[in-house]
Amino acid sequence: MMLKITLIATGKLKERYWREAMDEYLKRLRPYATVSVKEVSDAPDGLGGDSARQREGEAILKALPADAHVVLLDSRGTHRTSEDIAQRFDQLMVQGSSHIAFIIGGSQGASAKVRTVAHEVLSLGDITLPHNLARVVLIEQIYRAFKIIRKEPYHK
Repeated sequence: MMLKITLIATGKLKERYWREAMDEYLKRLRPYATVSVKEVSDAPDGLGGDSARQREGEAILKALPADAHVVLLDSRGTHRTSEDIAQRFDQLMVQGSSHIAFIIGGSQGASAKVRTVAHEVLSLGDITLPHNLARVVLIEQIYRAFKIIRKEPYHK
């Protein structure tokens, strides 16, 4: 059985170069996992932080697969190397997890309800990334993890 990965992200990739980068890594991932991307609407400009987080959080929770191991991306999360991410994937698969869902919240962060359902919180580092770039970095790291697990050339 092939691992399922769901990426839930707030907002749409509007620029062609972000979509092309995502499409390239999604194509590369096909032999390793079934990957789906669910985009949820971001809160309108001018909506306050708590209101924005709550509105986006409700949409994220609706999009969340019931059977998934949930990983929330947040700058305050656990820092992992590429090798650590690969090891974590391997560990989850050995434990019987067949579905991993990654959440990238909106610019105001994730709601308390979304934080509550997350099994773990992952940081992509101490730098601030635009959400579009964070998506590409995440999907590349997922691809890299599979290459590491399978000991295939790519990772350096």
